[in-house]
Amino acid sequence: MCINNLSRRQILISGMAAGLGTFLLPLQLRAAESKITPDQALEMLKAGNKRFVEGRSERPNLTRERLLETFNKGQHPVATIISCSDSRVPVEHVFDQGIGDLFVIRVAGNVVDIDEIGTTEYGAGHLGTPLVLVMGHTKCGAVTAVVKGDKVGGFIPRLVGHIVPAAKRSQAKGLAGDDLILDAIKENVRQTVEDLTTHSEEVHHLSKEGKIKIAGALYHIENGVVEWLS
Repeated sequence: MCINNLSRRQILISGMAAGLGTFLLPLQLRAAESKITPDQALEMLKAGNKRFVEGRSERPNLTRERLLETFNKGQHPVATIISCSDSRVPVEHVFDQGIGDLFVIRVAGNVVDIDEIGTTEYGAGHLGTPLVLVMGHTKCGAVTAVVKGDKVGGFIPRLVGHIVPAAKRSQAKGLAGDDLILDAIKENVRQTVEDLTTHSEEVHHLSKEGKIKIAGALYHIENGVVEWLS
C-alpha cells in the first residue's frame, strides 16, 4: 500500500513539474510553496462556506495521501480560527476544508484567555497562518446565559466573564429578546478580537505589519451561512 501511494505521489509531482494539472491542485496544497495572502485565505473560506451552504462540498484533503503529506512535511494551515465548542459548529465542514488546512481553537463562547491567546500566537506566529478568524454562532448558550444573568457554577463564571462587556454594550442599546441575544453574540465576537489585539503583542504586531488579517464572523446554525462582521 505504501509503495502504491508513493508511486501515485511521484506521478502527481512529475505532472506538476511538467505544467500539467496545476489548476486542479487546491490552493491550500500550495500554501507551503507560494505564500497565501490574508485576503486569499479569507476568500478561500468564503468560497468553501458557499459550497457547504449550496450542498456541493468538495471535502478536500481527506485522503491517505494527505495524511502522509502532513506527516512528512508538517502542517501549513491557511487560517487560525477561534470558534465556540458547540457541537453544531463543525468548523472544517462549514468551510469545506480538510486535514491540515485549518488551525482550530475551540472554547465555549469563543472567548480568549491565556491559553487561547497563546495558541493563536502559535498559529499566526509559528505556523504562519495569514488569517485569524473569530467565529461566533447563533443560539450561543454561553452568551445567552450572560445576557439573562443565569447562575452558573464551578469555573464557568470565570470563563463567561469575558463575555460580560459585550453583553453590557448590547443591553445599553435598548434591545430585548432575540434581538438582544443576537446583538450580544456579535458584540462578543468583536470583544474577542479586541482582547486578542489588546493582550497579545505578537498578534497586534503581525496585524499592524499586514502579515495577518483578523476577521470576525457569525455562523448561522439554522442554515449554515457564515455572516462576515465588520
